[in-house]
Amino acid sequence: MVMTDSGGLQEETTALGVPCFSIRNNSERPITVTEGTNILVGTSKEGIATAFERFTNGFRKEGKVPELWEGKAAERIVDKLISLA
Repeated sequence: MVMTDSGGLQEETTALGVPCFSIRNNSERPITVTEGTNILVGTSKEGIATAFERFTNGFRKEGKVPELWEGKAAERIVDKLISLA
């Protein structure tokens, strides 16, 4: 489990299937919340403590790796460029 305020870690934990609690009120990476393992817990002491307590009591958000996050972006780009040539 990771607690963070980093947008990059939100993506990495989603890609790895690791529970993530973002100490933020919003995210510029909303797909990590809607599809991934990220939960926005806010910035209050109470919100952070509640998220941690839920985790220690066994709560795990079901998440999945979003479509096209399979590590083949470069191949798709090359294929597209070749098809345009």
